[in-house]
Amino acid sequence: MLIIRSLFVSIIVLMLAFAGSFGAMAAGGPDLRGRARVIDGDTLAFGRVRVRIFGIDAPEAGQTCPRADHSRWACGAWATAQMQARFGGRDLTCTPKDRDRYGRVVATCRDAGGTDVGAALTGAGAAMAYRRYSRDYVADERRAEAARRGIWAGPVTSPADFRAQKATRADTARAGIARVDVTGDVTGDVTGADIKGGACAIKGNISRGGKIFHSPGQRDYPRTRINPGAGERWFCSAAEARAAGWRPARR
Repeated sequence: MLIIRSLFVSIIVLMLAFAGSFGAMAAGGPDLRGRARVIDGDTLAFGRVRVRIFGIDAPEAGQTCPRADHSRWACGAWATAQMQARFGGRDLTCTPKDRDRYGRVVATCRDAGGTDVGAALTGAGAAMAYRRYSRDYVADERRAEAARRGIWAGPVTSPADFRAQKATRADTARAGIARVDVTGDVTGDVTGADIKGGACAIKGNISRGGKIFHSPGQRDYPRTRINPGAGERWFCSAAEARAAGWRPARR
């Protein structure tokens, strides 16, 4: 019995030690140094270790963005190309801050010349400042937006909203929910074409001003965040939003 108890205690001690070392690596641990391999617009790899750049959010791989003339371009692929052109294969030093839910190290990174990866990409219009986690790159984003660089050439949807829309449309399609057009008439079940065409892109936001919906192209659309837990939601048409008690945003 004593042997079993001693073995049990030893296992617990080892588990606690491992947890402590894991946390140390995730935040405040030793820097990662080496040649970076590009995964996407905000993720790098050093061997098998993947690093998510802290404080920024780049367009998703399959994301497209509108130009001023309303044509669309592959901004997600472009953002990845920008990361590759600027930092792919270069020696970088990354300082860990945390780990995300996918197990990636979240870190700030700099090249040999001291260039901050997050600042460079945000300033080039290849990523947005990820305000949910940091405001470090808000000034860089504002300069890029003012100059209409990269993704700011038109009324862009944030990567976070793009991911949320994609998940919502997939759920809607699986549920076979009827879609309402701009006249308020039911037009049938949501299809794959509806999902690809952006059938449910209107944001139903709740603020001190009440229930307000924002449509793509309006000034505040990119920065409006949807929190389903607070009763906020996506709509497939303005008529659907009005019928649910939301009013249109002024800008």
